Amino acid sequence: MKKNVLTRIFCFYYDGFRAMTVGRKLGLIILIKLFIIFIILKLLFFPDFLKSRFKTNQERSDYVIEQLTK
Repeated sequence: MKKNVLTRIFCFYYDGFRAMTVGRKLGLIILIKLFIIFIILKLLFFPDFLKSRFKTNQERSDYVIEQLTK
């Protein structure tokens, strides 16, 4: 039976990390790095500009359209 490509890729990495002696620690380090990248850095460097300046969706969309058509 032939597996889906994504399933084979997942199994490849899953078996690889499971077979490694330090695989769990590496997996934990990867998860911590992803958490820092996507959560901490987003909160610090990419605040929600539109939500902080405009109250309604219409105002936000008008601003975006205005900026795109300048």
